[in-house]
Amino acid sequence: MLNIGKAIRMERIMNRNTGKTVIIPMDHGVTAGPIEGLVDLSQAVDMVAEGGANAVIGHVGLPRYGHRHKGRDIGLILHLSASTKLSTRPNKKVLVNTVENALRMGADGVSIHINIGDDEEPEMLQDFGAVAVECAYWGMPLIAMMYPRGPGIKDEKDLEAVKMAARIGAELGADFVKTNYTGDPDSFSKVVEGCPAPVLIAGGSKLNEVEIFETIEGAMQAGAKGLSIGRNVFQHKNPTLFVKAACSMVHENMSAKDALEMLNNKGES
Repeated sequence: MLNIGKAIRMERIMNRNTGKTVIIPMDHGVTAGPIEGLVDLSQAVDMVAEGGANAVIGHVGLPRYGHRHKGRDIGLILHLSASTKLSTRPNKKVLVNTVENALRMGADGVSIHINIGDDEEPEMLQDFGAVAVECAYWGMPLIAMMYPRGPGIKDEKDLEAVKMAARIGAELGADFVKTNYTGDPDSFSKVVEGCPAPVLIAGGSKLNEVEIFETIEGAMQAGAKGLSIGRNVFQHKNPTLFVKAACSMVHENMSAKDALEMLNNKGES
């Protein structure tokens, strides 16, 4: 049976015409503090909203201090998981918010972070299952950030590891699965093929413009349904224009070459 509430909320965090999405995560304040690009949350949200991003991800501080205060509207996804870089176990993500509270705060979706292969994986999977059940009950879209990460993981972009992480996200109830790009369209197409849920690529560490646009292009060629990229966006010298170019790639099939030209011409193309 169609859940009308979930269908309505999904339309707020994706492009209803393309079925794809450009999401900008801004949950880094808990993990790493007030890093470059996120010192002023309100300004950061305004810039990516102006560029046409479909949604942002953040903790409860985002709607309290930086979301929907002015400018263009943008979807709100509240992140339920947290850990800090100062922890002795930074890979252990714990729940710091609930689906019901996210609804009360006006969220259009929630997200959860799971590190597959970590010593704390069982507890994180248990939390994932509980959150997925709550999301199904309330009609709340769920984005699962699924990363192969832990003592037994030698390469976080290894195809078999990424395939498994993505599949787990779909199997446990995610509406979107965010995971690492494996480096080329041929290999990433196998991740998409093996994951029943729509797949989004993570941005990961800071890349140059050519690298990130080629990553987006390759992921879209492989069948990804969008991206969820943070630092490469909000730490760019012109986040609004960068998002505009990324949206053109995701929703209009613009090439990496043309996206780079758009940046160099300051959007005139």
